[in-house]
Amino acid sequence: MPTYAFVTVDVFTDTRFGGNQLAVFPDARGMTDAQMQALAAEFNLSETTFVLPPSDPANTARVRIFNRSAEMPFAGHPNVGTGWVLAQMGRAKDGVLRFEEIAGLVEVTMTQAGARIAAPQALSTGVTFTAAQMAACAGLSSDDIITTNHPPIQATVGVDFVLCEVKPEALSRANPDAAAFRDVADTTEGFSMRLSLHLYAKQPDGTLKVRMFSPLTGTWEDAATGSANATLAAFLLSLSDQDQGAWEVSQGVEMGRPSRLFITAQRGPDGVRATVAGGCVPVLKGEVEL
Repeated sequence: MPTYAFVTVDVFTDTRFGGNQLAVFPDARGMTDAQMQALAAEFNLSETTFVLPPSDPANTARVRIFNRSAEMPFAGHPNVGTGWVLAQMGRAKDGVLRFEEIAGLVEVTMTQAGARIAAPQALSTGVTFTAAQMAACAGLSSDDIITTNHPPIQATVGVDFVLCEVKPEALSRANPDAAAFRDVADTTEGFSMRLSLHLYAKQPDGTLKVRMFSPLTGTWEDAATGSANATLAAFLLSLSDQDQGAWEVSQGVEMGRPSRLFITAQRGPDGVRATVAGGCVPVLKGEVEL
């Protein structure tokens, strides 16, 4: 039986057993789609990545990202972590890697602590929701949802999230209700994604605290969601008259896996683009026979 090496890393942290866990298979040649999905379910992490040769030799690799139940077009911490792992193997050229993914080409730039990724798409927005709908999903009251700046809204820079601002004191009280998630996803016309809710609260010092819930994909709560926070950066900039912006984000505290993410956004010729950066720490390595 063929044997495949894997490593795990904690992403968006400088401390082992913090941040968001990721499993990486640096050479997944020969694996079937079903095997990749089965391994992602077996690891039971928010995502697992599988590295394949690129279609274009100018790029570093083709990277496939699976959560517990499906393949994803793009995700943040899997790209940061996979980039860090491949860089340790000497595969970065001048500190840069380029990954082919379903959502497009993802550029990963190595940093002193870890890596920074550029989201593959400019910001786009879609369906809006009521405060009552998102309050039900988050186990909060409608009064906890802030709608003065925007309603809860579907947004993406490569993978969809619903962005929802909440009062700072409400964030720690959030407790997702899977039935409410399913009801909103099933009854919103033209809405086909499996609802992932990204709650954020602005802090007096200008930083952001966030929590991300996606129970319909098997991720009750995520410790650090790079793609959601990149989307948030792009969306916040779009609400302003500025040309660029930067924020520090805290996530995963309520889970006991504190994470720090650094997000930026800038206006460009095709719209608002975003990046997300953070550290990586190696944890485990091993082999799987298939």
